[in-house]
Amino acid sequence: MKKEIQQRARFDLIRYANCWEDAEILCAALQPAPGKRYLSIASAGDNSFSLIAHGATVVACDLSPAQLACVELRRAAFRRLNHSELLEFLGVTQSQDRLAVFNHLESSLPESSREYWNRHLQSIESGFIHAGKFEAYFRKFRQRVLPLVHSKKKVNQLLEPKTRADRVAFYNHRWNTFRWRILFRVFFSRFVMGRLGRDPEFFRYVEGSVSERILARTQHALTELGTHDNPFLNYILTGNYGNALPHYLKPENFESVREGLDRLILFEGPIQEAAGHHHEDGFDGYNLSDIFEYMDEELCLSIYKQLLDAGRPGARFAYWNMLVPRSCPTELADQIMSHTEQARILLLEDKAWFYSAFVIEEKR
Repeated sequence: MKKEIQQRARFDLIRYANCWEDAEILCAALQPAPGKRYLSIASAGDNSFSLIAHGATVVACDLSPAQLACVELRRAAFRRLNHSELLEFLGVTQSQDRLAVFNHLESSLPESSREYWNRHLQSIESGFIHAGKFEAYFRKFRQRVLPLVHSKKKVNQLLEPKTRADRVAFYNHRWNTFRWRILFRVFFSRFVMGRLGRDPEFFRYVEGSVSERILARTQHALTELGTHDNPFLNYILTGNYGNALPHYLKPENFESVREGLDRLILFEGPIQEAAGHHHEDGFDGYNLSDIFEYMDEELCLSIYKQLLDAGRPGARFAYWNMLVPRSCPTELADQIMSHTEQARILLLEDKAWFYSAFVIEEKR
């Protein structure tokens, strides 16, 4: 039976034009520093750039050449543009002519990425941080569902700076309406999310209600976390980051990312193959996104063991559970130490709030 996710889902499209995991808590968990090496799920590249901003060397891998093309284009933009030009080209701020900028950057891209983007110039022209399937899913929510529930004025009020007490009062009395709960449950159901946002195969091992769990986490985000400086919330509700930039795009991190671009190595293929290919020096940590959710327990064990073997003593594993509970397989438990309390505290701060758990484990 085919068990690998690349045999069950499509990877020939941009699924995520941005990383939808919080780099702030990732870096707190993995503790990147000069001289350290990490293996990272590439996705769109955001969090791998955050790791190199702290001085680390990063091998970023992905099954999808489209996702790696996103990383390469970001790298070229960081290398050749200043910060304001970078934000314009990516699609964070307005630009007069992104295609002209792309023509300037094109020679910095490897051939495969150059060919990919020349087939998708419309995505460049529109700002390629908006080009993913997941971003399109949130665009449908923002344009078709949200206006049935709340006005733009109320959305803007939600995103204003408030104390915790004011956020709780606003949510309870202004935001959490019957219509909000009903339409949220429909749009963020397993059926709709699987077809419009992620992929039905990503829910293969999910049990119970998807929307109820996401709704509970959304209440946490809108009350316990600041709404004005949450890049994920601002993007979902307004279609862009505004002043709430993700970690790798903050102006204070720009030069650190640029300085580290040559410490970013890309690998197309499964993470266990990347670990085997680059194992000679070992790894100090792993950014694993939520990959274990897409696997059965047998495959989780196999991949976890290969990563454990490639890790240096003290190597840290950081990953999320969205809907499927996953942690170190019991067969390997004597080889790792779980940082349960640190992970619990960081999850409470997680601006990408839709995950149900954050896991930090360390090789003994």
